[in-house]
Amino acid sequence: MKVLVSDVLGEEGVNLFRDQDGIEVDVNTGLTPEELKEIIGDYDGLVIRSATKVTEEILSAAKNLKVVGRAGIGLDNVDIPAATKHGVAVMNTPGGNVVTTAEHAIAMMMSLTRNIPRGTSTLKNGDWAKKQLQGREVFNKTYGVIGFGNIGSIAADRARGLKMNVVIYDPMVSAETIEKAGFTAVTLDELYEQADYITIHVPKLKQTTHLLNKEAFAKMKDGVMIINCARGGIIQEEDLYTALKSGKVAGAALDVFEVEPPGDSPLFEFDNVIGTPHLGASTKEAQTNVAVAVAEQIIKYLLEDTVINAVNVPSVTGDLLKKLEPFLYLGDRIGCLQSQIIEGQFKEVCIEYSGDFDNLDMAPVTTAILKGLLAPVAPDEVNAVNAPVIAEQMGIKITTTSTTKLKDFTNLISVTVKTTEKESLVQGTIFGKGDARVVKIDKFRLEMVPKGSLALIHNLDEPGAIGSIGNCLGDHKINIARMMVGQEVDGDRNIIFLRTDKTIPEDVVQEMRDLPLIKTVTPLEL
Repeated sequence: MKVLVSDVLGEEGVNLFRDQDGIEVDVNTGLTPEELKEIIGDYDGLVIRSATKVTEEILSAAKNLKVVGRAGIGLDNVDIPAATKHGVAVMNTPGGNVVTTAEHAIAMMMSLTRNIPRGTSTLKNGDWAKKQLQGREVFNKTYGVIGFGNIGSIAADRARGLKMNVVIYDPMVSAETIEKAGFTAVTLDELYEQADYITIHVPKLKQTTHLLNKEAFAKMKDGVMIINCARGGIIQEEDLYTALKSGKVAGAALDVFEVEPPGDSPLFEFDNVIGTPHLGASTKEAQTNVAVAVAEQIIKYLLEDTVINAVNVPSVTGDLLKKLEPFLYLGDRIGCLQSQIIEGQFKEVCIEYSGDFDNLDMAPVTTAILKGLLAPVAPDEVNAVNAPVIAEQMGIKITTTSTTKLKDFTNLISVTVKTTEKESLVQGTIFGKGDARVVKIDKFRLEMVPKGSLALIHNLDEPGAIGSIGNCLGDHKINIARMMVGQEVDGDRNIIFLRTDKTIPEDVVQEMRDLPLIKTVTPLEL
């Protein structure tokens, strides 16, 4: 088996490859995309950090590639859906640099507060600008943490050690869990109102992109300081510029940017903006940890079919994976569907396996369900290893039951999700050898292929409803690839799933909602 290390990796990790029988390793860093594309077809494994971009084009050329391993957490530079399509496992090392990143956030806060970069710069320029560089204490100030995952919880603990008042916002972690850890749970608006410092520790998702924008800055305390060592794009940089210029924001410490490297960013006009070139994970200890971890994971995968810390493959052995694969896919899709159709904070997930599952251990399927459910909303990146741990950290109760009794199907997976707002049931089964189908949503029976760009529509069961939907989409040149209709048991409504050839724009969604016989329209991506 041949492994390519295309980014700088700690020597400890490279030596593990070199010392392993059955593995041949090449270290070739600084490749252009064209150069990587030319040689990637020779390799079974690829080790990267943040520099190498694993795109659809690269994956298409990687005819022998079986696994991509990231020495670190973030996978923004990997096209994970494309990797899955090409049968390539994608792994990261989520535990190797959490302490380092949290410490960097604290260091950035202290440097910003006490004007350390400006003080160093003026001294080196021969100036003694003592009066111009007065700082402030962090003691007894309020430290607002957005995201109570692995890194956010460590940053909160370090701030508590500095005798700061720590408040936490995380919509997917229960207040009981946060308070049990010794912190105060608040809403996002309350955090904005109270915090003297705001530090970001969430992944970049659709929901978190431009989370800190002009509306958010307007709700904050005058003189607030912002720290971002998470991901670029969570802060709307143009709005931050305006808030800095007005004095609303007294300073910003940024390790990440919307475009990296940021070049001649307008933010650098301000003396009260400090920055580092994405150094959150850059310590000797962290780089050793992630180098060793990624090498061990790739060796086990290539030589033993053992999956560790994969984001697109469950952590099971090769033989079991083949048997569980249809159920793993179905479970992941049921979870992903539930996350998009239900509102509120998750409180409980009840999973029931009914019928004949050939005595398989369904624990990996439970993990796949949780991964699909939590991935769009969790404070940390979710994979097949950490999904149960993240669910526990978020205060979600998980129950599983099984029964051999079943009438209508050979096997059935039922997932009931309870939130602070409502309760939702989704059931699915496997047709034939591996065709996943969703067969019930709440009171509606149907037969739905859980894949692609979809729209979930509730409508009155009256003539003309379906026709009005088709006419609306047709007027906007949107083709219906598949339509699945389910009828409410003992009710007067239908549920319709439409699969379209492209995502339905928001204005068209609103136009559909305004149709006389339509109750709700929810766009979905599966």
